[in-house]
Amino acid sequence: MGTFRSPTRREFVKAAGAAVAAPYVITSAALGNANRAAASERIVMAGIGIGNMGRGDQGAFLGRGDVQYVATCDVRRGAREGAKDNVNKKYNNSDCKSYVDFREILGRDDIDAVHVATPDHWHAIMVIEACRHGKDVYCQKPECRTLREGSLMVEAARRYARVVSGGSQRVLEDYRGIVNSCWGGELGPIKSINVEVGPLSQPCNLPAEAVPDGMEWDLWLGPAPWAPYNHHRCDGNFGTSGNSWRSYFDYSGGGMTDWGAHHFGGATFAVDVREKQPTEVEYIIEGDKKFLAFKYDNGITIYHNKPGSKNMQVVGTPGEKREAKPVPSYKGSGGIYGDFIECVKTRERPFRDIELAINTMVVPLMGIVAYKLERSLKWDAKAQQFVGDEQANRKLDRARREPWVL
Repeated sequence: MGTFRSPTRREFVKAAGAAVAAPYVITSAALGNANRAAASERIVMAGIGIGNMGRGDQGAFLGRGDVQYVATCDVRRGAREGAKDNVNKKYNNSDCKSYVDFREILGRDDIDAVHVATPDHWHAIMVIEACRHGKDVYCQKPECRTLREGSLMVEAARRYARVVSGGSQRVLEDYRGIVNSCWGGELGPIKSINVEVGPLSQPCNLPAEAVPDGMEWDLWLGPAPWAPYNHHRCDGNFGTSGNSWRSYFDYSGGGMTDWGAHHFGGATFAVDVREKQPTEVEYIIEGDKKFLAFKYDNGITIYHNKPGSKNMQVVGTPGEKREAKPVPSYKGSGGIYGDFIECVKTRERPFRDIELAINTMVVPLMGIVAYKLERSLKWDAKAQQFVGDEQANRKLDRARREPWVL
């Protein structure tokens, strides 16, 4: 009988979950040092979508000694090749590969995890396919574009036992003071919190331009309706009022979801409803002001753009007792990126576990439907649909161009 050998961390990660993975064979003899883990102990990663946030995500993961970055993917030649050069320069070799089609990265057996920072209309498809291929995923916010996508992403993460983290670092880092006040009990039982964010996305009618060399335009569009190329249509700048993909309905929910992922994420965390979804959204008109009230089954309300209230303004009941609770935080070291990597190793759920991230996204996505229909709506979280409202339920999802279907 042979001598028993405990599995390496990489073998453990590849074997974890419901899917059965082939044994991993270590091909590198690198032993590591104080600043870098041995090859067999590194998380092998690739990046899909290397734009503004994608470059930042790549830099964060590339700078970690417990990560081996091996591949980049982008539909723009300059972005993917520039990202590949960054990796090769970091490791002083030419081993990093670049790809146009994300499916080639997901087909590689040696990759443990991917980070996704494409425009929003691609997130759900890429995350679900990554889970099916046995990859853990760090996905930039807003994690989903439609309500139906969110529930399918959570289902895929659980079915394939994948670690999937949402990408909003602001939820904990920007709003820690508000969170501490609420969770520490000093404000008493919480009644409500207000979020100011917007606008909603808009139709895009920009004129056609010639597709530049090195741009795979049809693949950039993917599941979105076909539209002519215009450099403003696919610009990755952070504006939400025009001339960026974040501004347009086919690719984003506008500021309501883009910044809403941060603000509503901080709000649901602060008032401790991040494990819940609203039971209803009230559409309210006061004078010339229209705003929303998201109601939870524990009596807490999250307002959107309530007149007379500031962003992240909390209403509590000072003088009444509320037991303090310890505030959840990141695992490992290195902020939200380190939290993800630590959870890939341990198979715990990360701070921004996909289910918590999707609970956040339900809020602005419900709100968009209420604003468009100009009425209040009730929500059945178990059935993932609006209650008794066929017109609203037609807005749970959007049509997609084949073959990009869910």
